Amino acid sequence: MAEVRTATQAEQIARLRLIRSENVGPVTFRQLIGRFGSGRAALDALPDLARRGGRPTLRIATAAQAEAELAAVERFGGRMLFWGLAPYPRLLAEIDDAPPVVATRGDVRLLDRPTVAMVGARNASAAAVRFARGMAADLAAEGVAVVSGLARGIDAAAHGGALDSTVAVIAGGLDVVYPAENADLYDRIFAQGLVIAEQPLGIEPQARHFPRRNRIISGLSLGVVIVEAAPKSGSLITARFAGEQGREVMAVPGSPLDPRAQGCNQLIRDGATLVQSAADVLESLRPIAPHAAAPVERLFNEPVAIDADDADRRTVTELLSPVPVPVDELIRLSGLAAAAVQTVLLELEIAGRLARHAGGRVALSD
Repeated sequence: MAEVRTATQAEQIARLRLIRSENVGPVTFRQLIGRFGSGRAALDALPDLARRGGRPTLRIATAAQAEAELAAVERFGGRMLFWGLAPYPRLLAEIDDAPPVVATRGDVRLLDRPTVAMVGARNASAAAVRFARGMAADLAAEGVAVVSGLARGIDAAAHGGALDSTVAVIAGGLDVVYPAENADLYDRIFAQGLVIAEQPLGIEPQARHFPRRNRIISGLSLGVVIVEAAPKSGSLITARFAGEQGREVMAVPGSPLDPRAQGCNQLIRDGATLVQSAADVLESLRPIAPHAAAPVERLFNEPVAIDADDADRRTVTELLSPVPVPVDELIRLSGLAAAAVQTVLLELEIAGRLARHAGGRVALSD
């Protein structure tokens, strides 16, 4: 007898199939759910969208593949969280490129607490490591979950200071420990905190995965604290994401003689909040703390009726080129309704003919 699934389980499988299908990324996923109301309806629409965009066939993940991935995560002791379905955290759900699905292992109830990210230099000074560990412990004592990236240096210190109230966001699969020196810490966070991964099981972290991880770190958090960061470091990428996502950006000042403090000092000069204690962090977040990351149930959304005709497709396609252009500019130049332009872009992306870039820009990819 075939297994009988609940509506939520069936929708989870449909959404996992959707994000694992060809040419479907986080932004496209969100638009598809918004347009069609459910993963199942979006899956049914994919072939037609691809044809309209100029691609006759499209690889769509099968139900068997999705079920196997879910089962593998469960065997590993984990759980998958889906955008739009509880208990996916509200703050992360709000960012434009929120991951459609993440694998977790540990205490997901930590996502219900107010969250603060703490990141910084991998080659941190001993003083900065001690400071980060102490600040994290003080924040945890106040009921705050401390989010970081499980890197060496400041990240590891933050996790260690808040061990029973910490969330580690990793760049590879949930079962891949990186860096290897943090294996013991990784196991302790599994037992006492929470580990989150966007990549499927078995995926080794690559350079392109770390910025994607960083936007989750900031997206999960009310604010981000930077403790030692050289110019052009990954920590400053996280700070930039935080600013773009409307999060509070905080930085710990350091000696102008230490290159590891230059990034933090520059952030403060550019308007970041100077913090020197957990009390400073809490004071900065107090006005926005009521907007905590409580989960929200959004299973079957009301579909939005949007369509575009051949004339709309010609207009938008003729405005595109390999040079990235803001979507708002396409809407202005085309004279079309925003919904029609977004529909054409969605069709082109599903067909593999459109690439999305930072800052809400798009370009032809062929």
